[in-house]
Amino acid sequence: MLKKRIIACLDIKDGRTVKGVQFEGLRDAGDPVTLARRYVDDGADELVFLDISATQEKRKTLVSLVDRIAREINIPFTVGGGIQVLEDVDLLIQAGADKVSVNSAAIRSPLLLKQIAEKYGSQCLVMAMDIKFTGEEWYVFINAGRENTMIKAIHWAEKAEHFGAGEILLTSMNNDGTQHGFSLDITNHISTLLSIPVIASGGAGCKEHFLDLFTKTNASAGLAASIFHYNTVPIPILKQYLNEKNISVR
Repeated sequence: MLKKRIIACLDIKDGRTVKGVQFEGLRDAGDPVTLARRYVDDGADELVFLDISATQEKRKTLVSLVDRIAREINIPFTVGGGIQVLEDVDLLIQAGADKVSVNSAAIRSPLLLKQIAEKYGSQCLVMAMDIKFTGEEWYVFINAGRENTMIKAIHWAEKAEHFGAGEILLTSMNNDGTQHGFSLDITNHISTLLSIPVIASGGAGCKEHFLDLFTKTNASAGLAASIFHYNTVPIPILKQYLNEKNISVR
C-alpha cells in the first residue's frame, strides 16, 4: 500500500502567501520563500504553489518567485495559476517546478492536458478542480471560484484522467478555510472512481481530519494551508499522530 502524503500549500497573491475562507476574505499569511523553507524543515512531502489571481488578472504565473522558491527546497514542487498554453508550462518547468497544476484553461481547452502529458508525462500534470455543492450536485468552478461551469465534478474528473492528468487536486469550496474537515463523500467517490491519485484539499482543521480522510476515503494525500501557516497543527506532530494511528505516511 502506498504511503499517504502530507502536502503544504502556498496560495499566492501579489507575491505574498494569503488565505481566506471559501475563496473570500483573503488575509496575509507570510513570505512564501520563508514558509517554503519551513515546510521542508518540517517534513512536508510536497509543496503546492497556486498563483490564485493570475487567471482572473489575465497574466502569467509569477515565474521569478517560482524560481526563488525552487532554489530553496528539495521536495516535489507543483505550480499552478495562469497557465494557458504549453509555453507557460515550459517556463515553469525551467524555473524549477516538478509538476504543473492546470484549472481554468483545461476546461476551455481539454487538449492542453493532452499536450502537457505528451511532452512532460502524466506524472508532471495535476488537474486542479475547485468544486462546490450547489443544489443537488457538485459542480466545477473556474476563475478563482467565481464562475460555475455547470460541469459535474465526477464527469470532469473522469475526462481529465482520460486526457492525461496524472493526479487530481480536489478542492471543496464549501469546506475551504472553514477548518471543519474535508468533504469526505465526494473525495471518496472520485478517488474510488479514478485510477490516478487524488489530493484532498479544503477544510483541514485538526489532526483528526486527516485521520478521517485516510480511513474513510481513497485519497492519496491531504493538503492544507492555514493550519500549517499558523502552526495550528505542525507537520511533524501530524505525521507522528498518523503513524500512531497506523496510517503509513512518508
